[in-house]
Amino acid sequence: MNPQESRKIYLREDEDFSDPQSYGKRVVTPVRYSTDPRDIGWVEENVPCQSACPALTNIPAYIRMITEQRFGRSYELNRMANVLPGTLGRICSRPCEAKCRHGWPGNGEPVAICHLKRLAGDFKSSGHRINESLFTPTGKRIAVVGAGPAGVAAAHDLSTLGHNVTIFDREERPGGMLNYGIPEFRLPREILDVELQNAMRLGVEQRIGTEVGIGEGQVRLSDLHKEYDAVLLATGSMEATPLPLQDLDNSEKDPVRLLDNVEYGLDFLVELHRGETKKVGKRVFVVGAGFTALDCARVAKRLGAEEVTIHLRTTEEYIPVGKDEIFEAKREGVVIRGLRTPSALLTDEDGKFKGVRFVQNRLGGWRDNGRRAAIAIDGSEFEEECDTLLVAIGQRTVNDYVDLELELDRWGSVAIGDNGMTSKEGVFAAGDFVYGPTTVIEAVGHGRRIAIDIDTWLMGRERRKLVVKIEPVEEPLRERAFDFIPRQEMPTEDVRNRFTGLTEEVEQGMELDTAYEEAKRCYLCYHRYSIDVDNCIYCRACIEVAPRDCIKLVEGVEIKGDGTYGDLQESSEWDHVGAIWIDNNQCIRCGACYMVCPTKCISITKNEMFYQDI
Repeated sequence: MNPQESRKIYLREDEDFSDPQSYGKRVVTPVRYSTDPRDIGWVEENVPCQSACPALTNIPAYIRMITEQRFGRSYELNRMANVLPGTLGRICSRPCEAKCRHGWPGNGEPVAICHLKRLAGDFKSSGHRINESLFTPTGKRIAVVGAGPAGVAAAHDLSTLGHNVTIFDREERPGGMLNYGIPEFRLPREILDVELQNAMRLGVEQRIGTEVGIGEGQVRLSDLHKEYDAVLLATGSMEATPLPLQDLDNSEKDPVRLLDNVEYGLDFLVELHRGETKKVGKRVFVVGAGFTALDCARVAKRLGAEEVTIHLRTTEEYIPVGKDEIFEAKREGVVIRGLRTPSALLTDEDGKFKGVRFVQNRLGGWRDNGRRAAIAIDGSEFEEECDTLLVAIGQRTVNDYVDLELELDRWGSVAIGDNGMTSKEGVFAAGDFVYGPTTVIEAVGHGRRIAIDIDTWLMGRERRKLVVKIEPVEEPLRERAFDFIPRQEMPTEDVRNRFTGLTEEVEQGMELDTAYEEAKRCYLCYHRYSIDVDNCIYCRACIEVAPRDCIKLVEGVEIKGDGTYGDLQESSEWDHVGAIWIDNNQCIRCGACYMVCPTKCISITKNEMFYQDI
């Protein structure tokens, strides 16, 4: 056997070891682990959902486990990349679904990847065992500042790598914005609490309710730098972006913080989840276009507001939020008004807030973030009255708690190098504290990558690296008929029952039969179909039977500078044909070519990319 190969013992999830014949149910297959750029590049190109996931979750594999009803294994495949599967299965921004091949033109709607992630957590057995790959203790001490998703993900991975980790957070509960920003009707706290405990159960010391800063009684960052071998800053973007008003001089105080019944949406949600009593008037305006704005609007409805309106600078089409969230907000009675920007806050004769003056906008050109610019129309001001105003136009990082000199980028965030380290030796940074407000899955993914960087720096060598595991597949696992299954919808709570409190979860979770149908839709893009050119007789049977233009006559394949495959060089002239090649980018893994090949020169392998311990 090749020294780079190993043999994988595959166990059935329901194997009964009390049966003396149970070992006969095992299947042993050869497995190869590759760091070849061509293999890594193939997965990055041909498994678009995994490449789009900031945590590199092995999506086709965990969906396949659902079709086999191996929910525990599905959950663990998620957890290998993302330590909070049940949480992200509810509130993920779903970049994978935007790239899903099933959503490409002519292929229908994307697979409900996020809902299936949740299902694996919902249906794993009550006695499920979490799998961890652990290194021996290193004696190294690491301080993580911030118990949000980036900090928790990094703390988990660093603890599995054998380091002693202490996590600091000013709040009374870990989780950051997961606990203090996202409403319970989107994320039940019992789900979050269990996954946070599981992530930090391997010896992570939690200094919750301890603030790092320069004030009296606070822990100094400079002291942590002296006491610990490494420090990770993961405090997120925890300050609301001020509302820019046209008639407000820079020297004037922010009226949002001076007027009653006017509040920043971030502060509104954080204080609500700290346990403070929040009230809103009958008519509520929300200014903003992100998740925080929608959450504020939906919370306001549950607090008794009769009329809630979200006001946007551009239009609904460019709201950076999933369509499901917008749809549910509208079902709950939230109205969205576009092409308007606040220019002033209105008060009555007694100085009490009474409404907003807006300026009308028109759409301009495209901005770098992929959205349209909003251009104010001269002389278009108009006024509208409301009782409560919640401003949620963005968030920004705060670094005034740092008493070390750290290099900042042009946005005022801490700058890091390729290894995740700041300009101060031994001080690293991750998540929103580096990039500004992103998404939970981006924070988790970045936290885990920085954990590897910290470990490499501390240990002087790489101990966890990106590999592709390649193993043979005996036969096709999809049927052509699966392509015609429509996307299965997520059941939701009846709208009439949603306003009795803040904790009734809106998305109820898929039933098993529904999820099974949805899981079958996945193209299993990590299956690679290859033709052995030496055994191919060029009979064209595979080309004739293929339901799509996925098998091609080629005279060569481009090899890029980094060693990965590039474009196919197709040919229609037989004297120029060097091979019949399967274009896995177009292949739908139906197996028709495999079944019809007379020489059996077509093989199938499973190619899974993940971080492997060295």
